[in-house]
Amino acid sequence: MIRKFYNHYLSSEKQFARSVANIVGFTPSNLQIFKQAFSHKSASDPKLHTVTSNERLEYLGDSILSTIVAEYLFQKYPNSNEGFLTKMRSKIVKRKTLNRIADDMGIDVVLQDNNDTRLSESMKGNALEALVGAIYLEKGFDKTKDIVVKKILRRHLNIQELEDNDDNYKSQLLEFCQKNGNDIDYRVIERFKMENRDRFKIAVYVNGKEIASGEDFNKKSAEQNASFKALKSLGIEV
Repeated sequence: MIRKFYNHYLSSEKQFARSVANIVGFTPSNLQIFKQAFSHKSASDPKLHTVTSNERLEYLGDSILSTIVAEYLFQKYPNSNEGFLTKMRSKIVKRKTLNRIADDMGIDVVLQDNNDTRLSESMKGNALEALVGAIYLEKGFDKTKDIVVKKILRRHLNIQELEDNDDNYKSQLLEFCQKNGNDIDYRVIERFKMENRDRFKIAVYVNGKEIASGEDFNKKSAEQNASFKALKSLGIEV
């Protein structure tokens, strides 16, 4: 309690502590963990051997968030089968949804204040996952679950809209190819640096012929971009 009071009112990082409190509903005791959650690797010094970016927290938060969402959906849809629940979880934890939620929560503002680099869309969702990881380390699983459900899922997620929409372009393309007996394959055709980060260019092949390609800072998003273009080139409404 004393540490929280100090961080909120007296610390040199009090503005950061207050910004986090506005997002998560409490003032952190361990500010360093939360500072790390908002530190992207592109802003860190590669000569230093200490872990300063949010990648490890992102890894932790990704697993915790997936578990919480799985339980949330299990309780919300008591009569739905495993396939529906899996699809809904995928829609919620995918990068596009997390990026939008991070924007709604104001994570992008705190992220920009703590990184001397231009924000990409994926950085926002990554920071959200890292933030969940930081909350878990400070509060434990049960408190983290309460915060995620009340302050993220119920406040910033339109579950009905997600239920009605299907923008998993890779899944749509795979279903189309399976129905028509076509072989489909994804290949990384280029990997390069942009803004000190790895960027991937991935092509999608149908029956050995390249149909389209897409780029992004992670492979999954690049595959989705390539799949969207492939569906359009095949004349499939998306």
